[in-house]
Amino acid sequence: MAELLLIRHGETEWSRSGKHTSWTDMPLTAHGEEQARALRPLLAARKIGLTLVSPMERAVRTARLAGLEDLTTEPELHEWDYGGYEGVTTPEIHRTRPGWNLWTDGVPPGEAGHPGESPERIGARVDRVLARIAPELDAADGADVVLVAHAHVLRVLTARRLGLPPSAGALFRLDTATVSRLGTEHGRPAVVAWNVGSEAISGPGSAGRGGTPAR
Repeated sequence: MAELLLIRHGETEWSRSGKHTSWTDMPLTAHGEEQARALRPLLAARKIGLTLVSPMERAVRTARLAGLEDLTTEPELHEWDYGGYEGVTTPEIHRTRPGWNLWTDGVPPGEAGHPGESPERIGARVDRVLARIAPELDAADGADVVLVAHAHVLRVLTARRLGLPPSAGALFRLDTATVSRLGTEHGRPAVVAWNVGSEAISGPGSAGRGGTPAR
């Protein structure tokens, strides 16, 4: 039966340092490119019918290095708009807002065109993505759908796919260059595998630095 495969892009300089990265189009680091290539064995045996990719270069590059073809850009998969916290780390935010939590406290407006987003607003756009791919997931040929994007937007999408509120995305840590699989059990959406990186094939420690929980 068809599954929904979620891939977070490989490492960038900002993801490595923990900076919130939304519209800033950071390239993959050399390690990030290695991470993306290492995903090929996790995807090689899959029957893929549709691949949607965030328009950001770090996602597109990850998809191509992972061996995915026939990519379709999906603007709704762009990362959470962090507003005034773009390029800022959580420890830096905590200096002036102790206890701040993205999932509950929101972000201040940023530069023109980037007012910031709430979980609910992201939830609305990932709901549109889920509606778009529903016919593909329900098709009789059982071909998987792959989404290549960013940590927070994929976490919100996971919550919504499971019937949870957008803020429940806080429960799903997602590291760089990992594959997660959402399938079904007894006709209901369920997590099949989560946050699986290349070490699942090559063994712990053999892939160099692990993914980070940064953006």
